[in-house]
Parts: sequence; structure tokens; C-alpha cells
Amino acid sequence: MTYGTLRRLRRASQILFLLLFVFLLLRTEFSGSFRALRGDLHLRYPVRWFLELDPLAAIGNALATRALYRGLLWSLVILIPTLFLGRFFCGWICPFGTLHHFFGNRPSESKRGRQRLEANRYRSWQTLKYYLLIAFLLAALLGSNVMGLFDPISLLVRSLGLSVLPGINYGVNAATGVLYHTHIRALKLLADVIQFVLGMTILSFRQPHFRQAFVLGVIFVFLLALNLRITRLWCRLLCPLGALLGLVSRWSLLGLVKQSANCGDCNRCLLHCQGGDDPIPGTRWRKAECHLCFNCTAECPEGALHWRLIGDRRQMVEGPDMSRRRALTGLAAGVALVPLLRSATAFGPEHNERLLRPPGALAEGDFLARCIRCGECMKVCPNDALHPTLTEAGMEGLWTPVLAPRVGYCESSCTLCGDVCPTGAIWPITAHEKGWVTGAATDKPIRIGTAFYDRGRCLPWAMATDCVVCEEWCPTSPKAIYLRTAEVVNGLGEVKQVRQPYIQPERCVGCGACEFACPVHDRPAVYVTSIGETRSKNNQILLKH
Repeated sequence: MTYGTLRRLRRASQILFLLLFVFLLLRTEFSGSFRALRGDLHLRYPVRWFLELDPLAAIGNALATRALYRGLLWSLVILIPTLFLGRFFCGWICPFGTLHHFFGNRPSESKRGRQRLEANRYRSWQTLKYYLLIAFLLAALLGSNVMGLFDPISLLVRSLGLSVLPGINYGVNAATGVLYHTHIRALKLLADVIQFVLGMTILSFRQPHFRQAFVLGVIFVFLLALNLRITRLWCRLLCPLGALLGLVSRWSLLGLVKQSANCGDCNRCLLHCQGGDDPIPGTRWRKAECHLCFNCTAECPEGALHWRLIGDRRQMVEGPDMSRRRALTGLAAGVALVPLLRSATAFGPEHNERLLRPPGALAEGDFLARCIRCGECMKVCPNDALHPTLTEAGMEGLWTPVLAPRVGYCESSCTLCGDVCPTGAIWPITAHEKGWVTGAATDKPIRIGTAFYDRGRCLPWAMATDCVVCEEWCPTSPKAIYLRTAEVVNGLGEVKQVRQPYIQPERCVGCGACEFACPVHDRPAVYVTSIGETRSKNNQILLKH
């Protein structure tokens, strides 16, 4: 098999896995009817698959929890071949790496000739990702899985699911809406065709909205735009998963052999190098940086480069070129990170009362030890109720899920967030265990908070105006919201009878339906806080003396 054939196979593999990733991400959605649901709800496709294959997520989970959560054992499918082949995942499978590869191959005025050759040489700053990996692993060992912020699979799921795809959805709907308003039959037919085709493929069942979608989208576009300056800069400089696989690949059997006598100094191998691993003869090849793209051997006109089992170690640098001082700095950063984050008031004494975690979420410390900020729970939520945090959970909890009742409420029979969570931060539960549906017959339903009334804004309390919306929307049985008729005198001196709402806290589960439906839109008269949540023993209301 020629190196040109290997390169074509690599391209086919990249396209295949990227399409598979997008397909699974698009299927991370429920578009059916809860009323027609029989039994527990599960998605038909293994939407967690790429995250379960992620060795970084598996190792971080194991270090933080001293255990390995179910499907994460699949990460051995990536780790074990890396011991023999090197960083094949980066060059052949990783969907985020594929996007960088694509944009890195685009011609630009800033990457021509000698400038592109210099940009593709190995640089000492490429070791930064190894120091980041050390810091993240130490933080995980101390109980905080902040590496999810930089994990490439989590980052891609979060960026596409919460920003890019909702943006595409909105743009397509806006464009077809313009075509409809032209009242031209041909254009309206074109709009119908577009909606039908894209509705069967990439469009969501309903237009999703997420907090911080703009920020996540800007970060994603910025990282891709860096390829216009240096090819796969993310992969070379920042990717902790690439650093982990680079460390493992130092023992790989596959090596690049250089025959300097046959080299014509055309530099075509360096021109198309993706990893910045110095494939040119006369320098030592950097094994830990190579993505196995086979561009160098396929482009070499003289055949001066070859791949062999057990290559010439004199021609290669097997491991990352790390300095002891910087490695110790990475260790110190990892050790200091968690105490600094958790000494802030957001983790304890000034706990945000609106930090409503999904049903099935673990206690906050355990939750932060497991959550990798992938956003799958937010993407799958049928009511757009889950959103990435900004400051609600402090800096340590950045981009972890929080319920936003004014945007959407937690559906009574839905347990999809636990179904798609790859790390067990949200424990998989059944609708019976959740205890919100009629007939669940459980004395202890899972509670995520408790609703309260602001009587100064509630229409029956403050304005003597009838309103029963919150009581009608309350899904518990018997209802947590009940009404009492009272005689009040309005501003005109008239005596009226109005039904005023009350909360029965023992029955309230904090689903947020009342807050979502409240007609006082600017600041609702009923709101949900996290007090009374099942996952915390301390965050409780003292109901009995």
C-alpha cells in the first residue's frame, strides 16, 4: 500500500467520523410527545459514544472519583492502539482535529511560501499543552474536573450543540420566512423544499435558545481562525487530549525513518505537516507531536521518508521536550487551582440560590468532580430548560448545567439528561424514581428546589386580580400550589373575592413550571430557588421543630 493510498484512507476516515459525530449530535434531541410516551424515555442512538471514547474524560473521571464510570472503559479502544501506532486518534478520528485540519489546509495570504514553512517547524511553545495536562490532572486528583473546559470532544459538543446548530437553525428559519413573505409561488415552494430537507437532517424540532451561545460561538470560530496563521494551532499548543496521547505515543512501535542522502531539500514534507513534528531530513523527528497524517511521506518526490516498525531512535525525539522547572510549575498550578477556586464564596457560604441542577445531579462537590461541561444534557433537554452557567456556580462551575425556569421548565416524565450524561455527574434515573409523574407512588420524589411567591408582584395578592396560571401549570399530584379564596378591597373601595395562591413546600419539586408560566414577565411573581434540593443535606428548609 502506497503512502498516497494511506493518506486517502485517512481523509476518508476523517470524513466518516466527522459525519458520525454530527449525526449523533443531531440525534441528541427528543422530538416526540410526552403524552404518548409509554415507559421510560431513552434515545435510540449512543449519543455519548465519542465522549465515552475520550481517554482524557476517562482518566479525569477516574482521578476525581477514584472510580471509572460505566461506558468510559471504551476509552481503552483509543489508548491501547496509541501504544503501538502513536497519535492516530488526532489524525484519523478526532472530529475537532478534522475541522482544524480542513481549515489549516485552506490557502491564505498569511501562510505562503517561506512563512508557511517556518510556521510548520517545531516550536518550544508546543509543550504548553503538556503543562496544562499536568495541571488538569492534579486538579482532577483533588476533586475538580475542570479539564472539561479544554477537552476537545467536550468543547466541540458544547460549541456545536449550544451555539452553532441553534444559529444555523435560526438562520434557515429566517431565510425561509423571507421566501414565504414574497408571496411568489416558486419561492414559497423552494422554502418548503428547504424546510423539508433540512428538517429531516440538521434542523431542530423547535428553535433552541441558550445563554452564552454568542460567547461559545465566538470562542469556537476564533479557535478555527487560528489555523489561518498556524496549522492546527489548537492541537499543537492547547489540546490536553493531544498531550495525553503524545505522552502515551512515546512507546509506539511505528517510527519515521529519514534518508538524508535522497533528500532534494524541496521542503514539501514540511509544507504539509499537520503536527509541527519536523519531518524534514537533517533534524530529529518529534514522535509525540506527529498526527500520522502521512502528508510528509506522500508528498516526498524522492522517497526519502519511510515509516517503519521500531524506527531509528537516533533520528527521533520520543517524548515531549519538557523542562523540569515548567513541569513543576504545572504541578503547582494544579495543586493550587482547586483550593483557590473552592475558597471563593460561591462554593459554600454564598451559594447561589438560583443554582438549580438537573434532577439526578450529584451533590455539588461530586458533581464538579464528574461534569466535563460537554453540554449534552443541555442539548437534549426538550424544553431548553438547561443552560451553561456563567457565575452561578463560581469559576469552578463555569459552563456546567443550570435550570433556567424563565426559559424552560423540567418536564415531569423526562429523564434524558441522566441518560446522555457520559460521566455520571447526572445519575441515570427512571421516571418512577424521579417521582413527578402521576401514579409514581413515591413518598420521596427527587427535588431540585422549592418555589416561593413575591406577593408584592403576584396579581391576586398585590392587585386583587384573579390569576390561577401557576396552579394550573403545577404538575405534581396532589398539586404543590393551592388556592384560598379571600375577600379584599381594591383601590376603588370595592370588595372582591379572589383566589390567592400558596405553596405546599413538602409537595413542591422545583420543576419551574410555575415560574415559566407566570404572566408577570419582567420579574415573575413566583420563583424557584435551590433550597430543599434532594442532592444536598444542608440546603434544606426547616419545616418541623
